[in-house]
Amino acid sequence: MSPLLRRTKKRADERVVTLIGKPGCHLCDDAREAVRAVCAETGAAFEEKDITRDEELHRAYWEQIPVVLVDGEQHTFWRVDPARLRRALRD
Repeated sequence: MSPLLRRTKKRADERVVTLIGKPGCHLCDDAREAVRAVCAETGAAFEEKDITRDEELHRAYWEQIPVVLVDGEQHTFWRVDPARLRRALRD
């Protein structure tokens, strides 16, 4: 691996996972459980944003919720595959 790539790669405990959802959404509840478990295992930070309180998020993601971002980049939507999220945080 080149020195430049080595310097820019983040460890899992330096990553931030964001769940974008809304209250009363059963898929969001399932996604929250999966994301929290993976974050607890890997040491990644977890944050949650309510799409009903942010017009920009609402416009961008309304038809996809729940949406999971890793370091601000969309990782997945609707359903969370814990193994895939784990790999994304470690790779």
